[in-house]
Amino acid sequence: ECAHLLLAHNAPVKVKNAQGWSPLAEAISYGDRQMITALLRKLKQQSRESVEEKRPRLLKALKELGDFYLELHWDFQSWENIVPLLSRILPSDACKIYKQGINIRLDTTLIDFTDMKCQRGDLSFIFNGDAAPSESFVVLDNEQKVYQRIHHEESEMETEEEVDILMSSDIYSATLSTKSISFTRAQTGWLFREDKTERVGNFLADFYLVNGLVLESRKRREHLSEEDILRNKAIMESLSKGGNIMEQNFEPVRRQSLTPPPQNTITWEEYISAENGKAPHLGRELVCKENKKTFKATIAMSQEFPLGIQSILNVLEVIAPFKHFNKLREFVQMKLPPGFPVKLDIPVFPTITATVTFQEFRYDEFDGSIFTIPDDYKEDPSRFPDL
Repeated sequence: ECAHLLLAHNAPVKVKNAQGWSPLAEAISYGDRQMITALLRKLKQQSRESVEEKRPRLLKALKELGDFYLELHWDFQSWENIVPLLSRILPSDACKIYKQGINIRLDTTLIDFTDMKCQRGDLSFIFNGDAAPSESFVVLDNEQKVYQRIHHEESEMETEEEVDILMSSDIYSATLSTKSISFTRAQTGWLFREDKTERVGNFLADFYLVNGLVLESRKRREHLSEEDILRNKAIMESLSKGGNIMEQNFEPVRRQSLTPPPQNTITWEEYISAENGKAPHLGRELVCKENKKTFKATIAMSQEFPLGIQSILNVLEVIAPFKHFNKLREFVQMKLPPGFPVKLDIPVFPTITATVTFQEFRYDEFDGSIFTIPDDYKEDPSRFPDL
């Protein structure tokens, strides 16, 4: 009753506790299907509303920014343990961004890991600031000549299938801790040490070492049966050997609500008087694995780059629905040394680090047609199931 009352008053579903768990994570652990569905729907609604709330500010910032072409290169390392449910990542990619007025186009080559076989794609993401919010963001598959609108209202069936997947998978939480982060100048030379300064693309940059960057990841599975765990393990083993999920009949089955956990014996007084961040756990007994990884990273800052950090943050915020760009945006928001980060290492997932390089930048003008859907492309709402 409390949860439904909070949802009715639009309480933020995205909020997390000190351990990084959201209300949705706790609902999955508890196992009530109706509550998981209600939270998932509200989370998606609030995400759409958040995008719309920021839209006027973003459009104003884009309008004031000159028109340009920007090229980013991504190189991903150490991806031997693919995190389940992240079916697409980009181990190596060249991204081309075109910005004109309040329109943005991102061209990318996609690596498809649906069946653990590297497949290059030819995709374009287009943000049309003049279009209605529900139609402003589309992804084009330039090989298949189809497109899909992003932020579309999901069907009942799509939501139910997503709930099935959530109820049959591990719950993940990953937090990038930047509390103790510091930057020191990188050195070069054997006998005579000096500060490292090199060209990155067309820009002279000072190199820094990033110290104290910690990724804390947690994985829970108290809501899973032995059968679920064995099935998930079989899926991962099949994928690692180049198998195909569809061929193995690993499609999610309809999940029923779990038997509620035993009634807890914690009193209200015990709960509210607990140390901050260490409240007693309510619900099912935790089955949780924790992992802390300290990242050794470098960053190259250039005073010559024509764009300021706030300008690139606005562009990245527009394309933030794509996970790796959101990670880049979060990293660039940190208190960095002077200049613009033309090359940086960022932890993207618990086992994956990306080196991002801003290779080229120029102010330019473009044919407006590159920001529209070609006439011969057909709409396919199910082309990209994880967008």
